[in-house]
Amino acid sequence: MRQIILDTETTGLDPAQGNRIIEIGGVEILNRQPTGKHFHRYVNPERESEEGALQVHGITSEFLADKPKFREIAQEFLDYVAGAELVIHNAPFDIAFLNHELRLLDMKPVTEVCPSVVDTLKQARALHPGKRNSLDALCERYQIDNAGRTLHGALLDAQLLAEVYLTMTRGQDSLLIDAAPAAATQVEISAREKVEIIVLRASAEELAAHELQVAEIDKVSGGRCLWKII
Repeated sequence: MRQIILDTETTGLDPAQGNRIIEIGGVEILNRQPTGKHFHRYVNPERESEEGALQVHGITSEFLADKPKFREIAQEFLDYVAGAELVIHNAPFDIAFLNHELRLLDMKPVTEVCPSVVDTLKQARALHPGKRNSLDALCERYQIDNAGRTLHGALLDAQLLAEVYLTMTRGQDSLLIDAAPAAATQVEISAREKVEIIVLRASAEELAAHELQVAEIDKVSGGRCLWKII
């Protein structure tokens, strides 16, 4: 199974208010193994970032001035993610921005190019209800080093999310994990089968007491006792 762990940075919170994508980062995972095939592009949004967003990602308009427009990297991005399951933290946010950018170009939404989308924030909330489930909180919970994350960055966040996702969902590949030790387990069972089993049988007095108890239960239940020997 091919998955792309994806993250974006934007000029603000709402594409309907004219906000745009300024960075995309993707990490490819194939059968739960990172392949090293990353996608990382900065994008010139042709507008300023809102102050709140700038404080989060620190990516200035001056830095983005010579970067390609989204229309210049759109097809390359779609080629990278095509056919893969997307794994995104707070997926509705990123999907809304990506589909908005693609709609401006009269291109297919990313949700038509990719078969499914996994929202790791939703997963984390189900696993850890009532707890903080930001990416930083999950890194701390799963002991993943995020010391280099002083500001948000799409590729760094995608790499951290890949580690979080694989750790958080490791039970999904438990059959693969358990496959190797299976032989050892069978050996242990075989060894136990050779051990003499000691059977302690009930005495005549104990059997009689049991019969009396069952008869009493049968009487009280109106003849519906399941343990009565017929």
